[in-house]
Amino acid sequence: MVKWIVIGVLVLALIILVAAVFSVLNRLTRLDRAARRLQRRQAEATKLQQDALVLEDTVAGLQQRAETMQAQLAIIKAGRGASDGKHSLQKA
Repeated sequence: MVKWIVIGVLVLALIILVAAVFSVLNRLTRLDRAARRLQRRQAEATKLQQDALVLEDTVAGLQQRAETMQAQLAIIKAGRGASDGKHSLQKA
């Protein structure tokens, strides 16, 4: 009789242990998926950061070109003698 009680307790303990192992494995699977998602997001963030650096360089180049154009425009405006838009070197 005691033998069956001990076997029953052992079987119950084994069932609880198996259920706990399955629960942990299920959580590990979810953690693995979450880790892979985070790695993908990190790769995307790195790519976006590189793209932002390229964009920053492009904007700096455009700003330099705009400053050059403004300087050239100032030279052109300074060379005009009349308010009618004719160049100062042109004869009326």
